[in-house]
Amino acid sequence: MALEVGRDLIFDLGMHIGQDTEYYLAKGFRVVAVDANAGLCEQVADRLQRHVDSGALTIVNCAIAEEPGEVVLYQDEASVWSTVVDAWAARNRRLGSTQTEHRVRATTTAALLAEFGVPYFMKIDIEGMDLVALRGLRSATVRPRYVSIESDKVSFRNLREEFETFAELGYDSFKLVSQRDVPRQRLPNPPLEGRYVDHEFPYESSGAFGEEAPGPWLDADEAIERYRRVFLQYALTGDDPFIRSPALRKILKGLGFRSNWFDTHARLADRSLSWG
Repeated sequence: MALEVGRDLIFDLGMHIGQDTEYYLAKGFRVVAVDANAGLCEQVADRLQRHVDSGALTIVNCAIAEEPGEVVLYQDEASVWSTVVDAWAARNRRLGSTQTEHRVRATTTAALLAEFGVPYFMKIDIEGMDLVALRGLRSATVRPRYVSIESDKVSFRNLREEFETFAELGYDSFKLVSQRDVPRQRLPNPPLEGRYVDHEFPYESSGAFGEEAPGPWLDADEAIERYRRVFLQYALTGDDPFIRSPALRKILKGLGFRSNWFDTHARLADRSLSWG
């Protein structure tokens, strides 16, 4: 598949309420924002209408799937938990959340690349489908310089599969970005990505990207090793913890065992021919 690289283009896969999209626009990038929730797409389009009108923002009301067509969206009362994955929806119900089911149109990463070109950065945060979206880059000989996904925090086997997929695609440098700490991030001036903005990141936004993402670049082995503590903390004090006693979990949190979730940011190998 021959694709055109858009060095001023970002894909926001999992737009949600548009916090990341709005930030990318402020940085001077064009954005293709994808979300399965029609109501959220309408809300963001209304709020960012001037960017839609200018052509800087394209909103695609679709789920990401392995094949184009239709899928069931379990639209959660906590909108950030909405998912097309049965097992994730069941977990959310077990934690006390409720959902309504909607049949929605589905597209693929490959189809988005074919229609809009290859982005400089691709953010993926789509509740259980991040790896599917990442694998969609396999068909492309030209790939984004930077990609981020919300990494698995329950199955270490799934985590290793994420890094194996990154390696297959030519990504060899990684940053582990704490999502609980995103509101503390501050952007450098002069900027390392796009133009400088004095931006405060709201809670549940994804934060800075590319060279502005916090932390050192690691190789895959270093990154996986650092994830061991993340998994332990989540198993002890996360959404569905191994330890059920609230009193004991409180003690563990006091000792620093606080659950967190992380995005893995990946950078394409400099030697790779996949970045045009």
